Amino acid sequence: MHERRIAPFVALAFGLLLSATAAGAGQRQPDAGAAPAAGSQDAAPQEGGAEAAAADPSAIFRSGINYIRVDVIATDEDGNHVTDLTLDDFEVYEDDIRQEVDSFQLVEVDLLPALGDSPLVPVGVRRSDQELAASQADVRVFVFFLDDYHVREGNSLRMRQVLGDFLANELIPTDLVGVMYPLMPLDALRLTRDHEAVINAVNDFRGVKYDYDVRNNFEARYNFYPTQVVERMRNEVSLSALRGLMIRLGGMREGRKTVVVVSEGYTNYVPPQIQARNAEMGVDRRMNPAAGNPFFGDNPFQETMAAFEDSMLMLDLQRVYETANRFNTSLYTLDPRGLAVFEFDLDQPAISARTDARALRRTQSTLRLLAEQTDGVAIVNQNNFTRGLRQMLYDASSYYLLGYNSSLEATDGEFHEIDVRVRREGVRVRARPGYWAITERDAERALLPPVNEPPRAVEVALSALAEPRRGRLVRTWVGTAPAANGRTRVTFVWEPVDGRGRRDAAASVLVTAMGDRGGAYFRGRVPEPTSRSGRGTRRSRRQAAAPPPLTRVEFEADPGTLQLSLAIEGDAGEVLDRDRDEIEIPDFTGPDLVLGTPSFVRARNALELRQIVDDFTVVPLAVREFRRTDHLLVRVDAHAPGGVSPTVEARLLNRRGDSIYPLDVQQAADGRPYQVYITPVSLPPAEYIIEVRATTPADEATRLVAFRLVS
Repeated sequence: MHERRIAPFVALAFGLLLSATAAGAGQRQPDAGAAPAAGSQDAAPQEGGAEAAAADPSAIFRSGINYIRVDVIATDEDGNHVTDLTLDDFEVYEDDIRQEVDSFQLVEVDLLPALGDSPLVPVGVRRSDQELAASQADVRVFVFFLDDYHVREGNSLRMRQVLGDFLANELIPTDLVGVMYPLMPLDALRLTRDHEAVINAVNDFRGVKYDYDVRNNFEARYNFYPTQVVERMRNEVSLSALRGLMIRLGGMREGRKTVVVVSEGYTNYVPPQIQARNAEMGVDRRMNPAAGNPFFGDNPFQETMAAFEDSMLMLDLQRVYETANRFNTSLYTLDPRGLAVFEFDLDQPAISARTDARALRRTQSTLRLLAEQTDGVAIVNQNNFTRGLRQMLYDASSYYLLGYNSSLEATDGEFHEIDVRVRREGVRVRARPGYWAITERDAERALLPPVNEPPRAVEVALSALAEPRRGRLVRTWVGTAPAANGRTRVTFVWEPVDGRGRRDAAASVLVTAMGDRGGAYFRGRVPEPTSRSGRGTRRSRRQAAAPPPLTRVEFEADPGTLQLSLAIEGDAGEVLDRDRDEIEIPDFTGPDLVLGTPSFVRARNALELRQIVDDFTVVPLAVREFRRTDHLLVRVDAHAPGGVSPTVEARLLNRRGDSIYPLDVQQAADGRPYQVYITPVSLPPAEYIIEVRATTPADEATRLVAFRLVS
């Protein structure tokens, strides 16, 4: 059984940020041989880079806030490609207003490439190698998105054979192909010409639709929720992964990209007969009387519930094809059920034919919607999968790439219809139906001068995420907060760096804190041994295998420079490592506005969050790496002179310092710290920064704290 890490949940804000950032880069001529910068409106790289432009003088590539690109497939009445059209043969209308097309290129793929004595250079695993290969106009790019969350196991086994035969017999050597699963991170996606490796990846495909056995740590955190909650989470995982994939492909080339979505469709509605309080435990007929009544859902109330649930899903699907159109990607949806008759299997509780048929239509319609809105094809309700897949190859083999500067200059964030017409009789054209415009805020950001490096404060915050040097045994965190009598309370926290099973695992830390005037504020072991007689003897194997508990110590210090010396000790009292650091202790009683050190506390679920939200004795974490399913609280003290209560705000930033969205800030009673609450489930795995800003009418203070999200 194969465990896969979770894919990037890429919110639409990320796509907009990518588009806006790339617009400035698109103004510059790309270096020869390098992957070109992304464009703006559709955030795609300049086709083929400098080398391709030099080889084809007729190819003109432009970029800008309102520059739109669209690929057009032209065929005759027999379905054959028409390849002798010129720029004058096309008319492009946006919202019924004719546009002036100023960029034109015919992209043709040689289906019988003459390799001769110069074999194709293999595409390396580095992302830059893949981008360079994909940027060539005459290279087809395909990614098979194997949505195991929405395919039954039997159908996935069927698809292994179908896709394996297709990959082995229908591709040409220059085709770049990749495979992605919902729980696979984007940085693990590899586009390759090694089609045998792709076939091997497809042979790992195992569908788990309505199967809630835990396969990895991520699923272990949510599979015990009710069935309908788990299904909504699976929809979110899959569709967010699709959006992230299209953004990744959009950064590689302007031309047509193709994603084959192997899925049985999407729905947020779970019939009452198969609902369970614990999805992993399955349906308990004693707790769910509907499981024994196949006609329970045949009433107007359940139909209304189904319509309501799927109306929410439509918003998620809209975001998917918005992203596909923005990044010029076509979705070919493949339903492995073939000529389907039923949605639910015989091994599930009986469901009436009416409810079953309605569910089947809903899931099939979602696949048709994704294909129709992205100029793809829905291979749905048919057993001849190869015919549809061959159509996908055919569509990617010859098309016209048109570009124009939109006269509407739309920055309203709305959908704008594109209508491509051809003047020649007997020629049919296909193109995407339109695009989603950026907003005024994104347009302003795109017009800013390009910034090559993040601000220095952002770099400093991110440096705290660096892994401890090799051999380092502990992570530490030092925080400051107001104390009595004008002093500052210093909190020291340490935790082991995965020392389980190591003989040199840290057991305690000897802490010495000295002031800049030579006085000692604290000296002692953390944790302090409970019995001196135990020191000098080894613990049992079971004790040694368990890491020491996360520990802390608090002491008061005067404002100024604090010298902190650490001696990391082993189980027998031996010194394993030493460290020394200087820390500036702020003055919380001075005339300036001061922010304390932000600290993280974590809850594994909503119940645990309710338990710790008002518990300020919870030990802060030294680690800055969290899972997307965690609930995070960031606590920070703020002091303003004269008894003024500062206004504290917080924002989530990406690693370049761009704002993603504001965060909620709450102040606890009795002078407790401010609390910033963040639920990262909608964010992809990456590094982020929380900016905390305190303001008064006379002053302002800002602190940045970084963290990393993993699957």
